[in-house]
Amino acid sequence: MIEFSGVTKEFPDGTRAVEDYSLVIPSRRTTVFVGSSGCGKTTLLRMINRMVDPTSGDITIDGDSILNKDVVPLRRSIGYVMQNSGLMPHFTVIDNVATVPVLRGVPKKVARENALALLDTVGLDRSLAGRYPNQLSGGQQQRVGVARGLAADPNILLMDEPFGAVDPIVRADLQQELLRLQRELGKTVVFVTHDIDEAFLLGDQVVILQKGAQIAQAGTPDEIIENPADDFVASFIGADRGRRALRLKQTPHGTVVVDTEGRTQGAIVSDAS
Repeated sequence: MIEFSGVTKEFPDGTRAVEDYSLVIPSRRTTVFVGSSGCGKTTLLRMINRMVDPTSGDITIDGDSILNKDVVPLRRSIGYVMQNSGLMPHFTVIDNVATVPVLRGVPKKVARENALALLDTVGLDRSLAGRYPNQLSGGQQQRVGVARGLAADPNILLMDEPFGAVDPIVRADLQQELLRLQRELGKTVVFVTHDIDEAFLLGDQVVILQKGAQIAQAGTPDEIIENPADDFVASFIGADRGRRALRLKQTPHGTVVVDTEGRTQGAIVSDAS
């Protein structure tokens, strides 16, 4: 469990990215921070592995303050996946994935064997192991980034807009892959996005943020959609524009679900059995 307690972050230029932030992030669930650019969501994420330290307040993992921990082993114990994968261009795929275990003292041969198994886990063919990042597609690079984040078998996986730089089809595929991985592995995932639909798809807990990382609303997707806390939340999720008001429509090809503007959102699939 990760807990923020009265956390504030003020940068040297006087900008308060986070102000008096408190939240409990449950274990083995996916918590999504969602909000507009500049609301502080990435700063919150980066404080968990101390890439950014809070100005005041505390962050604990299973009751222990991270501020009392040595930064290097803390970071190596937490998986981190970023936008554009952040792979080292001069390392092959297998060595990118094996990097953190090797740094933690795992023999290189063992780390590479484990890296191959992780390629299987994230849905990549082992034939890609000897390639370099620039020889991969954007989606493949992001999968390697996820594999690298999982390489040390961390309890916590931080994901900073990891699918934001790929096309919609690849993004949808990666989202489903993450859902599958979470079902199988049960990590404590903290995910940052500006896309509310992605947040509702992936999050067990969704935290909608305003400027200064002020919590506009936190809850399950169903709770937020069914009962927006205020006008800001309703506008952010599109409820005030009827975006999430759906109805059924009969077509020559069957029943489809459409929004208030008549755009098809999905089809009704009958049970053939």
